[in-house]
Amino acid sequence: MSKRDVRLLLGDILRAIGKIERFIAGLSFEEFEQNDQIVDAVVRNLEIIGEAAKHVPAEVRARYAAVEWKRVAEFRDIAIHAYFDVDIDIVWTIVTQQLPGFKAIVQQMLSDLEIHLSESY
Repeated sequence: MSKRDVRLLLGDILRAIGKIERFIAGLSFEEFEQNDQIVDAVVRNLEIIGEAAKHVPAEVRARYAAVEWKRVAEFRDIAIHAYFDVDIDIVWTIVTQQLPGFKAIVQQMLSDLEIHLSESY
C-alpha cells in the first residue's frame, strides 16, 4: 500500500476529476470522441483516479462502501494494460454520469477525515 496520507490520495482524485470536468466542459459526446487529445487526457486522469483509489486504505474504503472501489481500480487496469479495450462510450458515461457522484463522496470523505483528525487532538 501507499505510504501517502489518505488525504493526499483523495486530493489526487479530486484534482483529476477537476481536470476531467474542465476538459469536457461544453462538449457533446460527438465532439469528445473526435478529439483524441481530450480523450487521451480524460483517460489518463481516470487512470490517476484508479491508481489513487487502489491506495486508499481498506478501512476507509469500507466506510464508503457506496463507491465501487474495485470497479474504479479495474478501469485503471484496463486503461493501462489493455488500452485497446477502452470503450469511448463507457468513458463518456463514467465522466458524465458517475464522476459527479463520486466527486461528492470524495469531498465528503475529505471533510469527514478532517473532522475525525481534529477530534483526535
